[in-house]
Order: sequence, then structure tokens, then C-alpha cells
Amino acid sequence: MQSLGKENRSSVSEFILLGFSRESQVRIALFSFFLLLYIITLLGNGLIVTLIHLDSHLHTPMYFFLSVLSLVDVSYVTTTTPQMLVNMVCPKNTISWGACAAQMFIFLVLGIAECILYAIMAYDRYVAICFPLRYSLLMSRPICIKMVTGCWCVSVAGALIYTVFTMQLPYCGPNKINHFFCEVPAVLKLACADTSFNDRLDFILGFIFLLVPFSLILASYIRIFASILRIHSTQGRLKSFSTCASHITVVTVFYGPATIMYMRPGSWYDPERDKKLALFYNVLSAFLNPIIYSLRNKDVKRAFRNVLGHRRTAQ
Repeated sequence: MQSLGKENRSSVSEFILLGFSRESQVRIALFSFFLLLYIITLLGNGLIVTLIHLDSHLHTPMYFFLSVLSLVDVSYVTTTTPQMLVNMVCPKNTISWGACAAQMFIFLVLGIAECILYAIMAYDRYVAICFPLRYSLLMSRPICIKMVTGCWCVSVAGALIYTVFTMQLPYCGPNKINHFFCEVPAVLKLACADTSFNDRLDFILGFIFLLVPFSLILASYIRIFASILRIHSTQGRLKSFSTCASHITVVTVFYGPATIMYMRPGSWYDPERDKKLALFYNVLSAFLNPIIYSLRNKDVKRAFRNVLGHRRTAQ
């Protein structure tokens, strides 16, 4: 039986990614749009990482987590977008079995890491607002590093489970993935075997990696809002509410579509809808994060002016 499984798996040596529209004019328009979005995403997140590295005033837990998030976003969007862009202009949209498995694994590692990082960042804000006197103790540098290390360990373990249980299934044809990258739900639809166990496993893993962090984020922000309401200054309350609302918007854009994708029954599979959902938590969230978390932030704006000022002085 084991040798039969290997034979079946090897019968499909490559997959075809169908991507988006087959019409050339639509593909050119989409190529231009996504290329621009990808470049802005790289520049925005790269700018955030650079500013945090150069400005000592930004060497705080909040900006440490933000720099990690920006690096994750750059890697996350790079896992899928370059290949999507190439497939829009090249007639051959194939990907080997091994490359598909690798892309799936890396995508899941980064996606799970982003889920956990959002929860860590919400906890950081909760400690800063609700326990300001103990903040430096509760969020010391060693603790922050341990949090990020734990995040990566959990992400790798979770991605490994997803990928192994998906790619060990027999794939004996057809080999056309109706998606723009190798994502678990789309690949499972091509398996020549019963995937009910995988559907249950995906739901359990989705609960662990999506709903648990999201619940921690909600709990943190409920406590934060309660603390904000006790602020006597109206301007202070509005500023805090504005910041929290922006963060919750980004979290919703990421968690909402991802939860629908990974926790819905297999019978609800809709490839066209799934491609749009994937754009939200893969491309759009990485594009929005620098804008929401940093470019509206006074500290980041000041750091940007300082860096420009130093460069002009040096010249």
C-alpha cells in the first residue's frame, strides 16, 4: 500500500496554476495593478524596517514587533506575487510537485507567524496602556525575543502539519489548480482520495491558529477600550480610539477572509471567491500594514524626517 501511494503521488509531477482571467487585456491590466501594489508593499515595509533600525527612539518592543511584522509581510507577499505576475505574462503556468509543496509550506509558515504576531502586538498595546508602570518589566528585550522565537517555532510546526497531510495524498490527475498559487484548499480538490480527514484537520488547525489568536486580540482590545474610557482628556480618548480602530481594521482584513478560507466545510469550495479572499490576507494586508501601523504614526514620521535631515547634513 505504501508503494502504491508513492506511485500515485509521483503520477503528477507538476501542476498548472490557472490564476485569473485568460483574456489578454484583462491579464495585462491585472499585471500592471499587482506589480504596482507589490512594489509599494516592498518599499513601504522596507522603509519601516530601515527607519526602526536607524532611529534609536524606535528601539522599543512595539516597533521591534512591527519590524518583524514588516519582514514577514515582505516575505509573505513575495512567496506568491512574483510567480502570479510571471504567470500573467507567460503562457506556461506550471509548477513542479516539489516547488508546490515548498511554496505551500513557506506560505503557511509566514501566514501563521502573522496570525500570532498580531496577537503579540495586541498584547503589547494592552500591557502598555493597562500596566504602564510594569511595561518595561513585562515586555523586556529577552521576553520579546522569546515571544518571536516561540512564534516561529509554532508557525513551522503548524505549517509542517498542514503541508505533510495535504501533499501525502495521491494526486493522479487532473493537475490544474484553480488558484494563483499552491494553497491547501485548492490543492486538496485535486486529490484522488477522500479528503474528509483533511477537512476536519484544517478546521482544528484553523481554530488553533486563527480563532485563538483572534480571541486574544479581541480580549486585549476590550481591556484597552475599557482603560481608554477612563481617560479624562477627550482628545486623548479620540487619539487612542483612532489608533485602536486602525489596528482592528487591519486585523479584520487579515483574519476574516483567512477564517472563511481555512475553517469552512470542503463543500463550500468556490475557486473564484477563494482567489479574491486570498488577495485580502496575502496581498492587501501586507500593503495596508505600513500605512495603518506606521505611516500615520508621529514617531515614524519624526524618524523619517530625522533620517532625511542627517542625509542632507552629510551632503
